[in-house]
Amino acid sequence: MILHEAIICTSTPATGSGSIAIHDIQTGSTLASFKQTTAGLHSTVVVPTQRQLGGLILAVQQDKALLNVYNFQKDQVAAKSLLPEKLSCLAIDCAGQYIAGGTAQGRIYIWELASGLLFNAWDAHYRKITVLKFTNDNAALLSGSEDSGLSVWSVSRLLDDDTQSDPPTPHCVLSDHTLPVTDIVCGIGSFPRCRALSASIDHSVKLWDLSSATLLTTFQFPQPISALAWDTAERVFFAAAPNGSVFQVNMFKERNPPRSYTAIGGLGSADALHVDDDEQAAQARRRRFFSVGEPVVALAISLAGTLLLTGTSAGSIHLFDITSNQLLRTISTHKGTSITHLSTMIRPPDLFGHVNLALQPTTSETVPTRSVGALQRMRDSKSREAHEIASILSSSSHLDTLDMTQDILRDHEFFVQHSSSASQDPASLQARVSELETEIDSLRDQLSKAKGLNDAIWEGVVHKVVLGKDKDDEAPAGRKKRGRIS
Repeated sequence: MILHEAIICTSTPATGSGSIAIHDIQTGSTLASFKQTTAGLHSTVVVPTQRQLGGLILAVQQDKALLNVYNFQKDQVAAKSLLPEKLSCLAIDCAGQYIAGGTAQGRIYIWELASGLLFNAWDAHYRKITVLKFTNDNAALLSGSEDSGLSVWSVSRLLDDDTQSDPPTPHCVLSDHTLPVTDIVCGIGSFPRCRALSASIDHSVKLWDLSSATLLTTFQFPQPISALAWDTAERVFFAAAPNGSVFQVNMFKERNPPRSYTAIGGLGSADALHVDDDEQAAQARRRRFFSVGEPVVALAISLAGTLLLTGTSAGSIHLFDITSNQLLRTISTHKGTSITHLSTMIRPPDLFGHVNLALQPTTSETVPTRSVGALQRMRDSKSREAHEIASILSSSSHLDTLDMTQDILRDHEFFVQHSSSASQDPASLQARVSELETEIDSLRDQLSKAKGLNDAIWEGVVHKVVLGKDKDDEAPAGRKKRGRIS
């Protein structure tokens, strides 16, 4: 099976309706387009096709309290869900189970996607929430706001029935930015043993250690930072500025001896590394500088870590080679709009119009669609206690379970048959016991002979090698020694 990487982007015009498009990363051609959306920054999330369930695209409309749901199997809106109020940002966990939305009033909602159950809603910040991100293990939710604050919330506490009566308290508050937070990226690892990057209009990107809730390093830039992208290995991150500059910051530097590296920063709040926008100075510091020429509002890195994708406010998507710093391709299909979301994924097999190796179109019968419930607008304790989630078991999973059951029954039958046959034939059992006793006696005789041979060898080695003596030296006087002249 050949895996093809695809680009998902959301384009929103100043007036009117925009679209969500899927492009081939190699050719830039449009694979699919979903209409009727006006999603703003950090307001589009993607649930990839996984566990043999179809993928989804969720987009919050910036002009109304509405959530549009799309699936990969048709180009129209699959479902619409009314929200308690307009949302300013949206996030979904890696498993596609829970979604969180922030509002302009600083409030956060968290729902279960399959049932639509509203688990919690609380006032998290004083001003508009600009970005929400789940950690890679779905254990924590990070929120950034225009009040310059960054809060970390434990998801298990947000979902706990025993804590619903009291407002949630954050796991920690990271407050070192001085202006609104614009973007957050979570690193690899399980919470809290992971790190996070946060960008702000205060010209800085800060590296946080979530386990100790401390600031490790501050990267100072000559421009405000609007978007971030961090490679999976956490070796380098990219920071985009509204003037069209994209800075590449290496998080390791070379030291003596050559080909040995050490991590930069880590000295806390007093550690500030300045990143210059001058290209020659950047190269001197082993950092690279990408000049896009248009305000950059979205960043992404390809799955292989070789391409940098930049989305601009003019509707262009530029693909740069990270190693050579060269512009490889520009997708200008969305000219006149603003790219508010940019990400990459493996081309989904249930994408409408997709043709498999058997030259048959993939339909919803082969890849079932993922169920999405209508999102509740208010918390309801009764529905919370009685809520159920429908699950779809595919035919292949059923066959695997059936094969496993048959194997267990066959093994059980094998042991039962041997046990029953032995108990029904005492004569054969007694003969087998006699045979084993005879074999044990024979093994004992062989062991005794081997032990005697070992003792003889050991005695010879001790006398001839260790003590330097010969048995003939101990013969009685007057007896002629063998091999010597008397």
